[in-house]
Amino acid sequence: MRTNLKYFLGMLLSLSLLSGCDDGFDEINTNKVDPTSLAPSLILNKAIISTTYLDGVSTLGMLCYNFGIVQQIITPYGSSLSGGNYNQFNNANTPLVWVNFYRNVIKQVVAVVNQTRDDPAQANIYNAARIWKAYAFMILTDTYGDVPYFEAGQGYINEIISPKYDPQETIYKDILKELEEASAALDVSQAPVTTDILYGGDAAKWKKLGYSLMLRAGMRLTKVDPELAKTYVTKAVAGGLFESNDDNSVIRHTAIYNNYIANHLAAREKTNFYLAAPFVDYLKANNDPRLPVMAVRYVGAKGGPEQVDARATSDPKLQIGMPMGYNDVSINTILGQYGVASLWDFTQINLKTVLKLDAPEFHITYAQNQLLLAEAATRGWISGAASDYFTKGVRAHLEQMAKYDPSATIKEDAIQAYLKAHPLDPAKALDQINTQYWVAAFLDGSELFANFRRSGYPALKKNPYPGSEITGDFIRRMPYPDSEIIVNLGNVNEANSRQGPNDLNTRVWWDKP
Repeated sequence: MRTNLKYFLGMLLSLSLLSGCDDGFDEINTNKVDPTSLAPSLILNKAIISTTYLDGVSTLGMLCYNFGIVQQIITPYGSSLSGGNYNQFNNANTPLVWVNFYRNVIKQVVAVVNQTRDDPAQANIYNAARIWKAYAFMILTDTYGDVPYFEAGQGYINEIISPKYDPQETIYKDILKELEEASAALDVSQAPVTTDILYGGDAAKWKKLGYSLMLRAGMRLTKVDPELAKTYVTKAVAGGLFESNDDNSVIRHTAIYNNYIANHLAAREKTNFYLAAPFVDYLKANNDPRLPVMAVRYVGAKGGPEQVDARATSDPKLQIGMPMGYNDVSINTILGQYGVASLWDFTQINLKTVLKLDAPEFHITYAQNQLLLAEAATRGWISGAASDYFTKGVRAHLEQMAKYDPSATIKEDAIQAYLKAHPLDPAKALDQINTQYWVAAFLDGSELFANFRRSGYPALKKNPYPGSEITGDFIRRMPYPDSEIIVNLGNVNEANSRQGPNDLNTRVWWDKP
């Protein structure tokens, strides 16, 4: 009997202890510090930041291909740095935009659109995300052509892990539709979402961004569908574009959150990249006051350790761009011809102005808009004098230099002298406008590559590197990554059958000869 009583009391005690262990279990095991969800506005911020050159992945891709193709920034080195400098395929660098955008930007911005679509209180975040999604997909499709669009970024949302590739024509038409709808739907009366990293929740500025991107997207179609281009250019103008440099879409940096191109070129790649001769020569020949802002030369340097401040000069007369078509060995044969002591003696990007560590990065600017409007006016698509738009665009970019650093400010008398010396010549309008656009898009590799293919300007000579692997004069697109061939081969093959071979020579839909 005593044994049974002990057993019964023991059971009661055990049950009491067990129930005591459950008290406050959920509260104790809930992390009150780490978030379990994020506000859509913060996810959109991450997408915006990820779109810029936030890491070595995107940066190296732009440095090795886009800047070299348009002959602004070049390296004589091969191996991991080969690409546009040699007109060769480097499957380590061609996928870099794809990898960053699909793994980060698209995944994030699609999530925001999905989370906010049916929430009236977040309508402005929803429409801002649609605008940024359009911008991100412009970069992707301009770079690769046909890409996953409608099914992209839905691996988690709808378990689509092998998305179909959509034709670029279809993508661009939907981008234009999205920009039109989202820009119009932004409500300036809604309370601003002040955590917005781009405009602090200012819906009026987001509207201008949407219509400015519509202008860019519309002008992209000038060769392939001029009527559609004209339609959307006029819609963009009617909607309202950037009105000054204060409206520019820009990511700002600090001493802690660095401009990554600047960080990259100030450290591991400091001695590897140089301003290309065609770019430096153009600025020198036109007495362009932007040259000393953008350029620096370490006169007489015979190696990386000699690229020191004591040798540095930004004097325009002393700038010597690196010629196209040479590697780090063959370039030694022409040093005397250029009057330099070594390859390290050529002009580089100025790391104290346009690429100082806290220098801003621009996505789309008032200057670029005005130059596109100058072209649209030249084509007779909009009212206003092309020369006026041209002058405003050039002036805006000259004034934009001050955004990098007070020391980069170009004085008003220098601006007026440059504008007076370079009026728009109607007989050469498209050349002048798009060559100025080439300068105004400096450091924006995606836009430089796209507008160069679209417009055909500036009239650059073919890179004469003897080991070129392309059949034409210039690289036309980046091939699809090997990873896609491995995991999504059926859809890749369908895209190739529609678009053309998966190589550097195939033109995207809007890039007609």
